[in-house]
Amino acid sequence: MASIMMAMAETAKTFIHYNDQYMIHLILFGPPGAGKGTQAITLVEEFKFKHLSTGDLLRAEIADKTALGLEAKKFIDAGELVPDATVIGMIKSLLERLESVKGIIYDGFPRTVAQAEALDKMLASRQESISGLLSLEVPHDELVKRLLIRGESSGRTDDADISTIENRISVYSEKTQPLIDFYTKQGKYHPIEGIGSIEDISGRLISAVKTL
Repeated sequence: MASIMMAMAETAKTFIHYNDQYMIHLILFGPPGAGKGTQAITLVEEFKFKHLSTGDLLRAEIADKTALGLEAKKFIDAGELVPDATVIGMIKSLLERLESVKGIIYDGFPRTVAQAEALDKMLASRQESISGLLSLEVPHDELVKRLLIRGESSGRTDDADISTIENRISVYSEKTQPLIDFYTKQGKYHPIEGIGSIEDISGRLISAVKTL
């Protein structure tokens, strides 16, 4: 009897994981120069996920003149940050419109514990949750080297000045550690070695996703 119950539980788990109505929610994390943009594209292609950039989402909502977009525009025009509740509302609205997407990759959100808590609450209302935070781990010296190389072709001034690069990495470390602690307590923090070829790193990320 016990073996039958265990088999049924495994079947239900598989059904929930692959059911089209169930959406995987992944947060892609990493400091400047870690390669998040490149790896996000790979994960989207591999798993048919939706890449969700809050910056792009804000611009789209404003361009479409939605109620949330107009609300956000008021804050942006006043030089203020868009409230977390408004951003969460936009994400919720997007999720409600997505029908055939298997998963979401969050890029650039959440940035604070308050945002992470708000995201958890919204997802819980959909009977869903964050599946995992995938953090690309790259040594400091390697990050600086990558950004300087990128600056030679990107034209971005923040990639060309060492003091600016050092500050960006420092700010990232300071602001993101509380988030790492937050998801570690939930058992959802997954450090991924970010050194090696793009293909090697992609392989590690893909393997990690398959275990979630």
